[in-house]
Amino acid sequence: MAEVQKKKSAMVMTVTKDRDVPLHKLRNIGIIAHIDAGKTTTTERILFETGKTYKQGSVDDGTTVTDWMAQERERGITIVSAAITTFWDYKGTATEQGHYRINLIDTPGHIDFTAEVERSLRVLDGAIMVFDGRTGVESQSETVWRQADKYKVPRICVLNKLNLIGADFEGSIKSIHERLGANATPVTIPIGQEHDHRGIVDLIKMKAFTYKGIEDNSLTEEEIPTELVDMAKKYRAELIERASEFDDTTLTKFLEGLEPTEEELKLAIRKGVISGKFFPVFGGDNRTAEAQYLLDGVIEYLPSPLDLANVKGTNPKTGGEEERERKNEAPFSGLAFKVMTDPHVGRLVYIRVYSGKLTTGQTIYNSNTQNTERIGKLVLLHSDQRELIEEAFAGEIVAAVGLKETTTGHTICDPSHPIALESISFPEPVISLAIEPATKSDQEKMGNALNKLSDEDPTFRIKSNQETGQTIIAGMGELQLEVLVDRMKREFNVEAQTGAPQVAYKETVKKVGTGEGKYIRQTGGRGQYGHCLLRIEPMGRGEGFEFKSEIKGGAIPQEYIPAIEKGVKEKLESGILAGYPVVDTKVYVYDGSFHDVDSSEMAFKIAGSMAVEDAFKRCDPILLEPIMKVEVSTPEEFMGDVIGDLSSKRSQIQGTESRGMMTVINAMAPLAELSGYATKLRSISQGRASYYMEPSHYEEVPKNIADQIIAKSGKAQI
Repeated sequence: MAEVQKKKSAMVMTVTKDRDVPLHKLRNIGIIAHIDAGKTTTTERILFETGKTYKQGSVDDGTTVTDWMAQERERGITIVSAAITTFWDYKGTATEQGHYRINLIDTPGHIDFTAEVERSLRVLDGAIMVFDGRTGVESQSETVWRQADKYKVPRICVLNKLNLIGADFEGSIKSIHERLGANATPVTIPIGQEHDHRGIVDLIKMKAFTYKGIEDNSLTEEEIPTELVDMAKKYRAELIERASEFDDTTLTKFLEGLEPTEEELKLAIRKGVISGKFFPVFGGDNRTAEAQYLLDGVIEYLPSPLDLANVKGTNPKTGGEEERERKNEAPFSGLAFKVMTDPHVGRLVYIRVYSGKLTTGQTIYNSNTQNTERIGKLVLLHSDQRELIEEAFAGEIVAAVGLKETTTGHTICDPSHPIALESISFPEPVISLAIEPATKSDQEKMGNALNKLSDEDPTFRIKSNQETGQTIIAGMGELQLEVLVDRMKREFNVEAQTGAPQVAYKETVKKVGTGEGKYIRQTGGRGQYGHCLLRIEPMGRGEGFEFKSEIKGGAIPQEYIPAIEKGVKEKLESGILAGYPVVDTKVYVYDGSFHDVDSSEMAFKIAGSMAVEDAFKRCDPILLEPIMKVEVSTPEEFMGDVIGDLSSKRSQIQGTESRGMMTVINAMAPLAELSGYATKLRSISQGRASYYMEPSHYEEVPKNIADQIIAKSGKAQI
């Protein structure tokens, strides 16, 4: 498999024709969802319908185009977001007919790979949100929905899997309203559910469209089945009422009791979608020709780059506001949103081009590093395959070879027209483990492999334990770290051994305290003298770290202040209480003294380190632990046992709800208590329950448990 994969990634799949489509005929979209809702299956049917593939790939068979990594095919999950370019010939009447280009990104659903979703949403113009039509909104659905809200990404919704047992169309619609608070209403309703599903009713045309089987590539227009007429009329009336808010013509007709035309209603929906205030819902089976409806919906409702506001940022040299038109004629600006190492072409930097053109050999300015770099090669992405191109246009998503300093979140632009765009924020790791090479020959290779993998994944961190000399890797979950270690073996030929996963605790303080650090060494010749007084104050949870100088009157010369800050940061990063990073603190240097001859940056750095440790002990220090949002789906008969087990793990039960044939238990639980939970849950429920968890927040560790952790760390108790 690995050999096939390597060989395949070197191939050029095709030469893309008609790349430079008019911007109004371009759609940059992503597919987002909870795990197993059917994102990749939806992508595969879209590629099939658009002629990109001649056979529909299957997740179960490991034949999908976008899940190309060996680990993805083996596990049946998406791990890395895959970009692919395809085209759709739109034949409808709601907008201009013709050849539309769709740049599509399929994203992971598992929370461990949330960084892939975050950076994809940052550069997309629109998204298809897929829900499992049996359960509606699930935990990860809420998470990705919030991520899309954060970047103001317009969405259309799809209720998938309505052909399976337990399908609940109306219940799923209700969950979108209640759990997401979304202004959403169907534009199609299913004809039949579970095994009886055979098509959809188009609420705009008020016609039924059916198919004969999965292989059928056409939809047959029919009259609406008698038993669905009332339901169709109800949802159509709701659709017109909600959509009319966004268009004056449709609103006037609605108030006068008149029916809008198909074109008027679709225009109103489009305006609502682009405003981010309305979400049309499609429903059915995405494995079928119903995906044609979805493709038309992408063209009709999701925005082109021209439908969105000009790109805004700041001038990195002046700090003033900058703006760019989303056109080829404007100065070049783009955002690097992903880095990947390809065994054949080296380091690939994925770029969303917002304005202007980018050409091979062009010199670009990196607004974050404030350096210039040269584009070596440009490639168009077709999942794991690469197509060499000479230039990239406004609105395109491409990858560049040759950028050594540019990484995720950096803005690149025309050197003569600098701009810094909004970057991308990522969550902090919650779990870590020790890793060591299996042999001495693996030592150097492991360091190289880890650095390349951390370059790719902003949530993957590497650090050295100064006391033990161990290399520690940290990430969002056990699955992410397991996959990364597996990739080291497969892609970099590095054998490594790992320790048991460890919880990523943090340290902080509860009250204000002061401390003094004095470093004096006199051993003949020039001595060392550094002296400072610090004050530590607690900050709100998640606010990070801040350092300020309150030095007045020259008690400490200005040139030594950065050295004190460096000493403070290094000490806090390595931890004081139990060896975990100190967070949510503000440190002030307010007094001190110096020696005209003996003072140095090194002396003040050491003094800063001593002072912050001294102050920390007086600030009521505490340990913080990651709290996970846990959602357990179980048959009702096991609910009592599941709740009892969760309660024994220091969990707070948030409530229960019925979802289809399952009872869902929502809880907040410390990550430290959830080791091996999958095995325990299988045992309790005879293998019939499943669970999902994602990081929620940090809370103080109970004192008795904190004392045990501190004692185990070998640090002296404070």
